[in-house]
Amino acid sequence: MLTGATGFVGQAILEKLLADYPTTRMTLLIRPKGSLTGEARLKSLLRKPVFSKWRERVGQEEVDRAMTERISVIESSMGSVAGLPADLDVLIHSASTVSFDPPIDEAFKTNVGGAVGLYEALLATGSDPHVVHVSTAYVGGINKGTAVEASLKHSIQWRDEMAAALAARVTVEASSRRPEVLRKMIADAKLDNGKVGPHAVAVAAEIGRTEWVTKRLVDYGRTRAQSVGWADVYALTKSMSERVAEELWAGNGHRLSVVRPAIIESALKHPFPGWIDGFKVADPLIIAYGRGLVPEFPGLPDSILDIIPVDIVVNATLAVAANPPAPADPKYFHLSSGGRNPLTFREIYENVLKYFRANPIPDEQRGHIRTPYWDFPGARAIARSLRTGERANKLLQRTLLRLPSTQTTRSFMRQASARQTDLELLRAYSDLYQNYTQAEIIYDDSRTAELNEQLPQDARQTFGFDATEIDWDHYLQEVHFPAVTTLMRTFSSRPRAKVQAPKPLPENPEAVAFFDLEGTVLASNIVEQYLWVRLASLDRAKWPQELANLFGSLPRYLAADRRDRGEFIRTFYRRYEGVDEQALRDLIHDTVGDVLLQRIRPEAVRQIRKHREAGHRTVLVTGAIDVLVEPFVTLFDEVVSSHMHSKDGIWTGHLSKPPLVDEARAAWLRLYGTREGVDLSKSYAYGDSIADRSWLELVGNPQAVNPDAALFQHATQKHWRIHQWSDHNHSRIDTLGELLRGDTVQRTSSIPALGPSPKETTHE
Repeated sequence: MLTGATGFVGQAILEKLLADYPTTRMTLLIRPKGSLTGEARLKSLLRKPVFSKWRERVGQEEVDRAMTERISVIESSMGSVAGLPADLDVLIHSASTVSFDPPIDEAFKTNVGGAVGLYEALLATGSDPHVVHVSTAYVGGINKGTAVEASLKHSIQWRDEMAAALAARVTVEASSRRPEVLRKMIADAKLDNGKVGPHAVAVAAEIGRTEWVTKRLVDYGRTRAQSVGWADVYALTKSMSERVAEELWAGNGHRLSVVRPAIIESALKHPFPGWIDGFKVADPLIIAYGRGLVPEFPGLPDSILDIIPVDIVVNATLAVAANPPAPADPKYFHLSSGGRNPLTFREIYENVLKYFRANPIPDEQRGHIRTPYWDFPGARAIARSLRTGERANKLLQRTLLRLPSTQTTRSFMRQASARQTDLELLRAYSDLYQNYTQAEIIYDDSRTAELNEQLPQDARQTFGFDATEIDWDHYLQEVHFPAVTTLMRTFSSRPRAKVQAPKPLPENPEAVAFFDLEGTVLASNIVEQYLWVRLASLDRAKWPQELANLFGSLPRYLAADRRDRGEFIRTFYRRYEGVDEQALRDLIHDTVGDVLLQRIRPEAVRQIRKHREAGHRTVLVTGAIDVLVEPFVTLFDEVVSSHMHSKDGIWTGHLSKPPLVDEARAAWLRLYGTREGVDLSKSYAYGDSIADRSWLELVGNPQAVNPDAALFQHATQKHWRIHQWSDHNHSRIDTLGELLRGDTVQRTSSIPALGPSPKETTHE
């Protein structure tokens, strides 16, 4: 029986049994995943590359026969094991978490609770198979010197540790709901999502709380492990699972062998050189170095980085399985290379440097990435440098979020985001790997070597596991590094797509294109609109006073806008108190409307036309006042705007209803979609501000137009379409006629409209 058959080592063991042990029958414990049954997962598994040589050699008929005659599947998870067969000769338990730093409760549930459930279910069968418990060499903890192949000597009780680990989740969840923690989550959420809306703030605060819980539980695990002498919670829980096997299985008079592999990497020979299933322990660091992302690393150059190819691990595990110890007398085997064929961290670095200097990774801007030299300055110096880089980049990002959005600031934002990713990667690698790259421990593998010597000479080529036969330069340069960089190189070497003319928008009468006005269709904002209106209605002698008053109020308006878009609109529109609405309409019609029309972006008009040609309904949705929107209504099928409260035709300075911005606009959009039968998943929305995020997210095709820094950052992360539309227009309004089509609307100058007069609505 084999657990963990879908994992890296489990796949390799299953393949070896199928390929070279034709009379062996196997039972696999496979957990259903989503809608996939255990049998379906097995069929999918047998199509993976690890089985390709075997499939080619035996043919599909033999593969089908193996599925029906040689392999049985038990659908179960490790924590709740279904009834096991009573006729097992050997059980190889290789299932475990693959993460070094999971939350403490998850690590204990998988590695310790899984072992408990398995061995209790095995005891219930009354059978006596030889159990081969797959552990890790790092169960010995943070020590110096030589680790022997023997039971671990410590006094840590696995039952107490597991109970505490499971209780930690309850404790941390309760702590995360304390007012002081929640207040910080709310403050952080407001900083990033305040302009999006209160619901977005609440969602972000809850996401922040759950992330806080996860980080706290990860810290619980790491700190608890280090407090009792282990590098991380993975090594701690694997050592606890050894205790489970010793107590529940060997302690009840059964046969137990424990194999402890070191860092398992790609195959040396079988099933073919370089076979690997995803990146393993050392590989992300190798890739990051090749990409130039790791300028230094906190490792000791003379420490032993104990790597062992997966096919050696498989052969050794099966040899152990075929040689059971006496009952109640467990035996331990180190599957490692550091004792008799050591490879230092510096030698790994020199090999990686040599490989990537000979095979550099392509870079679109610089031709090829040049990998850095390491001086090994020590963990403290690297930690200081990393902290400085993190603080500087965080300050840069905060500054950019407050600056006006331009091509330059967006370019800096893109660079800062990339730098943030690189710093997070380096931080994660430093925290995760430094205990392994600073290790001063050597794993004795005398018992494993002795077992290999017992193999007949003619069987060693197929079944041998002698780590001294590994030529590290050949393995690293010719086998392992090419294997782990293949996918990355395939992606990097793809030719860049040629710039093609934009495709016509797909026709869909159920789709709608929603447009924001200020900053999107119009290269203007409500402050500039007010300025045109106000100056047009004043004698020139009063202009300086008005301008001084407006500019003096700008800090207050900017502060309100940073907090909430609706607050800014309400605050600014108080300047319209006392305005005669009809006089303003006349002014817009006769003079100011033409000025505002000059601020329309030609690209916006072209895009509106494309949507009309595709049969999409076009809707302008804005928090601007309806009077100020009148010059643009003929561009759209429908206009939704705000209205000022008036008394006897005179504006009071207050809106008649809350402004239609951020989440209020999102709520309107949902209602509109339901009421009008609109397919929002096929619809489009155009906005320029982070305040537009909540309603842009509702459509299937969100479009960011000249986005501010925060929206640019979000759109980049979400892979939204980003437009850079020109703020410059022709000096004469008549030239807009080249872009527009339809009937004309008479003003002091005429402007051809896109179609019939739109339906104008409020936002009830």
